[in-house]
Amino acid sequence: MIGTGVARQARLTPLGHPSLPPSSTTRFFRWRSKAGSMTAVELLELLLPCIRWIRTYRWREYLQMDLVAGVTVGVMLIPQFSWPPFVMGSTILSVIILMKHLGKRKRNLRFLSSSGPLLAIILGTSFMKVFHPSSISVVGEIPQGLPNFHIPSEFQYARSLISTAFLITGVAVLESVGIAKALAGKNGYELDPNQELFGLGVANICGSFFSAYPTTGAFSRSAVNHDSGAKTGLSGVIMGLTVGCALFFLTPLFTDIPQCALAAIVISVGISLVDREEALFLWHVDEKDFLLWTITCITTLFLGIEIGVLVGVSSSLAYVIHESANPHIAVLGRLPGTTIYRNIEQYPESYIYDGIVVVRIDAPIYFANAGYIRGRLQEYQTTKYRPEAEKVYFVIIEMAPVPYIDCSAVQALKDLHQEYKSQEIQIAISNPNRKVLLTLSRSGLVELIGDNWYFVSVHEAVKACLQEMSNLHGTAPRILGNSTACGQPDFLQKLWKQQDGDESPLNQEPLLPVNVV
Repeated sequence: MIGTGVARQARLTPLGHPSLPPSSTTRFFRWRSKAGSMTAVELLELLLPCIRWIRTYRWREYLQMDLVAGVTVGVMLIPQFSWPPFVMGSTILSVIILMKHLGKRKRNLRFLSSSGPLLAIILGTSFMKVFHPSSISVVGEIPQGLPNFHIPSEFQYARSLISTAFLITGVAVLESVGIAKALAGKNGYELDPNQELFGLGVANICGSFFSAYPTTGAFSRSAVNHDSGAKTGLSGVIMGLTVGCALFFLTPLFTDIPQCALAAIVISVGISLVDREEALFLWHVDEKDFLLWTITCITTLFLGIEIGVLVGVSSSLAYVIHESANPHIAVLGRLPGTTIYRNIEQYPESYIYDGIVVVRIDAPIYFANAGYIRGRLQEYQTTKYRPEAEKVYFVIIEMAPVPYIDCSAVQALKDLHQEYKSQEIQIAISNPNRKVLLTLSRSGLVELIGDNWYFVSVHEAVKACLQEMSNLHGTAPRILGNSTACGQPDFLQKLWKQQDGDESPLNQEPLLPVNVV
């Protein structure tokens, strides 16, 4: 210090980082080295597990029946496939993708990117006009003009349709907000879901007077609109006017548009919306998020966007509930030369005291996880987690990360206190916030545990426990940790008195000097 001319030595403890799980690259090399040690037969069985099943297959007994069943099912599915629309759709899709590629590579050919779908419609319609292939389905006749304006005067079907209306509303909201968020993230702007739903509601109210289908943010049309270069909502107004004019004057031209050409346009713009970089990012950062992404993606591809969105939201909700019901709980140890307590798994050099367990709960405590937390805390009344410990006398619960608790959590703590009391174990509470402290006080848990066992910091609680153990047993507790921590002969003396002043147990500061009301 400047006043005394003495400079205190500050000991810096490096920040400990959690051990990272092996990356996907490491797992790949590990798998490749394992595959290199396999024989050809073992590697083939690993790639094709059905080979193991073939060994036990009863050829004489099952082959004839399986062969007949397979041929029967195959023959039934053959009529569903037709080469002409497949070839035509694949050709149009290739032309669109090629035009997009050329438009991105060369500046003077940028117009090709947006004109690809229009060219596909022209080519497909011209082909149908000239050759008239019967195996390729077309759009067919479209009624000209708009439906008549009509205000319903009777509501006899309202009661029977109300459940269906709620279901359609839920699917429409999920699909519309889902595609809107995807486009917002791709273009770098913020999305207001309330404004999105307001516009969706106005569109459905206005469309209902013309007997329109329920309106939602369509994946295919939104993808086509985005791929055409639209940047603002004005594109929707122009598109609506264009569709209106087309319905009044151009419907005869739409009769011969092949459906495979429309499918090729949707597929081409759908490919551009697949964010491969995001998938790789999720794989490298968090495999759980990648699993949710994979489930949603596969479900959407095979079952449709409505089912995909529902499955994705349900899976994410289930994941959130699981994480909330199974919160992270850490055992804390003291860093050498400091009064800081950190996770002993993250900081292996930290040490704990024999007979004292410091536990940190990193989540709110409520009805969903109260039972899990109580079960985890019950584990610390024994010494199984620390075989070298003799007996547990004190369990200090660090509540700094706990934002709130509910009545279920309070009851769980009361039951835990009674169970600990039968085992002669004392609970100490460290650093609860005001909201948590008031809840504990109103529930009577403060008086039950004792207001002298509430502290402002973990270190104050540890000092009180050490003093209590010294009074009861007359000996200082052992220090459990690595050899560096245990090899300091005067460490307990440093615990009682630090360089920045007297920190004897007599000067400990409980959190509740008086009862809280």
